Amino acid sequence: MATSTIFQRDLSALSADDVAELAGRLERDDYTSAFEGLDDWHLLRALAFQRPELTEPYLYLLDLEGYDEA
Repeated sequence: MATSTIFQRDLSALSADDVAELAGRLERDDYTSAFEGLDDWHLLRALAFQRPELTEPYLYLLDLEGYDEA
């Protein structure tokens, strides 16, 4: 699975194996450009909101913090 923009991806078609591969790339941080890593990060973030059951083991890669907008 090569990196790509979120807009080119059907998030519902991604499997647990796809997400594990994505997380592995993010952990290794082995990209030819910063933009490739950013694309993967945005993809994992989009998945965290739309398919949280797949991303739960990898949330540490997103550094999401709860916040109160009040």
